[in-house]
Amino acid sequence: VIGHVDAVLIPTDKGHEHLERARPFIEAGLPVFIDKPLTDREEHLEQFVRWQEEGKPFMSCSGLRYSEYFAACRARLDEVGEIRLITSAISKRWASYGIHVAEGVYPFLEPGGWVSAANTGTQNADIIHAHHASGVEVVFAVAENIAGIPLSVVGSKGWLTAEHKVNFVSFKIMFGKFVEYLRTGHMPFPFEQTVELMKLIIAGIRSREQGGRTVMLSEIKP
Repeated sequence: VIGHVDAVLIPTDKGHEHLERARPFIEAGLPVFIDKPLTDREEHLEQFVRWQEEGKPFMSCSGLRYSEYFAACRARLDEVGEIRLITSAISKRWASYGIHVAEGVYPFLEPGGWVSAANTGTQNADIIHAHHASGVEVVFAVAENIAGIPLSVVGSKGWLTAEHKVNFVSFKIMFGKFVEYLRTGHMPFPFEQTVELMKLIIAGIRSREQGGRTVMLSEIKP
């Protein structure tokens, strides 16, 4: 029970399992919070979109969307001038933990502008080069035994760095947003942003499977 409303939490990092784990609760009309990532499969994303269009109450995001460390960096963006490059890194693998760095960077750029992703990593690492319509290039590194979650923003006048260190505040904000959604029925951000982020995750996986090919997000349904 969350905020006096019956709700279900699905806390795994296995995106390919989330559709079937969530299905009985979503189809029963129970509110569901699905931990990161919502999914890593195109056909599953299509089903989640159908449920959202039907008004089924569910939400998914990474707590790094609300990182106080990254928010402090965004408050100083005037110091860098025009953003040219953003980089971020995290431990583990892109399919399971890439959503953290992707969603951590997401508020720095205009939603709806993510164009493509290419995964040129090695056996032990995913190196994702993503392109945004604004012209900003983004590089995500996801590999075993990376310390911390660093972020850098490089611009025409200067550069800034930040490191997400402690999850408590960001997770508290995230679950607070979910409770507010349960109480009001209003999502804290458009579902289209979650769809775009999942397309970015799927594009990075597909690129790796296809030898590093640049995958356009427009290739991925819906």
